[in-house]
Amino acid sequence: MRELTTANAQAYLTEKGFIGPGPARIDLLGGGVSNIVLRVETSEHTFILKQSCPQLRTRDAWFSDLERVFREQEVMQVLEPLLPPLTVPHVLFSDRENFVFAMSHAPADARVWKHVLLNGETDNAVAEHVGEILGSMHDATGRNPRLVEAFRDAAVFVQLRVDPFYRRVQERRPEVAHMVAPIIERMLSAPVALCHGDYTPKNMLVHSHGCTLVDYETAYYGDPTMDIGLFLCHLLLKAIKFANRHDEYVDLTYAFWRGYERTATFRPFPELQRHGIEHLGVCLLARVDGTSPVEYLDEGQRASARKLGCQILLESPVIWDDVLQLLRRHSASSFAVA
Repeated sequence: MRELTTANAQAYLTEKGFIGPGPARIDLLGGGVSNIVLRVETSEHTFILKQSCPQLRTRDAWFSDLERVFREQEVMQVLEPLLPPLTVPHVLFSDRENFVFAMSHAPADARVWKHVLLNGETDNAVAEHVGEILGSMHDATGRNPRLVEAFRDAAVFVQLRVDPFYRRVQERRPEVAHMVAPIIERMLSAPVALCHGDYTPKNMLVHSHGCTLVDYETAYYGDPTMDIGLFLCHLLLKAIKFANRHDEYVDLTYAFWRGYERTATFRPFPELQRHGIEHLGVCLLARVDGTSPVEYLDEGQRASARKLGCQILLESPVIWDDVLQLLRRHSASSFAVA
């Protein structure tokens, strides 16, 4: 495997015939822990080059199968015609020998939604739209499993989600381990629809045309409600961080649910909501006590997220207002709901 860098990518692309011999600008894109992601600009076009890393860049040792990059490519090719234009990048070419593929670049005005949210900017229309996208993805693949039958193998999902998130929570928060076990079993038993596996604001590029969703390497045909829990986890973590503006971030969760409920009709909504809330409890704990904790919370905020995650798992709320009621119990804390 030839590991790509900003120094050698142009020579690699030229040798492979993917670009011509003219000048090219190669920039390293940051933000992830599992891949080398390069932006390539030539006189003709701009695109993204992505290569798997065998060891992820995290505090704890974390390894994954290099073949995951091709799962990502194949999932994108299935989803592109199912979702609104520009939601899924277009696959341009791939190199299986070096675990590389290239995709189209997002619109020029695109911004990473995580950065927008951490900058204090909230937009309910964006949250509702990403709810619609997730609901459409789950609905289309839940109603037509033939589309995603090839993605039954959950090996990479286990490596990148079950082990470092769910099983790590069992190890480090033994008081809720018995509640996490059946959630893991559900994720790895009967498949329901495509689960993106990393449906978070860091993978959403918002722009004037809508939203471009990236990073499909953890996708598998399994439990789609994991996406709900992981996404809502990140909105609530922002609410915890910005205690003085928590209502705005809570409003984003309502907007997400409106979009999701409108488009995800393949299963009864109460079932999807209940299971999504269960995943939320685990994901809150995983993002403070798992292999890859979020970087933007202080210790007090981490303690708040930890307490909320444990309460969700132990008290088992079944609707979103019940989750918000748990927040209201701590009206003096940084994640209170007025």
